[in-house]
Amino acid sequence: MYGPPVDISFKDISSVMGAPAEVPRSGLRPLITNSKGKFSSRSMRLSNNNIPDLVGLQYMLGYFLAQPSKLGWLDLSFNKITCIDPVLCELRELRVLYLHGNAIWNLTEVDRLRELPYLHNITLHGNAIENNRNYRNHVISALPHLKNMDFSAVTCGERSLVNAWHQGSKQGKKNKPSPQ
Repeated sequence: MYGPPVDISFKDISSVMGAPAEVPRSGLRPLITNSKGKFSSRSMRLSNNNIPDLVGLQYMLGYFLAQPSKLGWLDLSFNKITCIDPVLCELRELRVLYLHGNAIWNLTEVDRLRELPYLHNITLHGNAIENNRNYRNHVISALPHLKNMDFSAVTCGERSLVNAWHQGSKQGKKNKPSPQ
């Protein structure tokens, strides 16, 4: 049995490595700990802080969680993250990832997450990448298991349209004349 999220949100921390110095916020359900004092949870909230990158994420997860490799839900929303760190791809059980309200500006950063086979829900709105004309198409194309994006369902019809868009964009790149 897994308990509620370990909540380190609204702590004004400026790095992931600052999280172990904090006491998790208490919620409606009490956090469950094992004999080593680690939390029996598959969820972690680090939202509404000032975190610019994910250096030390694995250490921090190991500090708090009894089974960090089983992390399924991670909330990093409303921080100052500028890129999608490859360390996220080490979280093989991740199903839900909130990255909205950050400073991610390069749309191709999302491609890194394609390695996560169970990633079904992602939020990226409120980042500079949202201004890209092909934002939603690109994300859905890059993450084939996605069921929800930015709190909106990815429908079968939308998936078909995105696949056609992706094939068309690949063909367009292939047929472009090379500069001489």
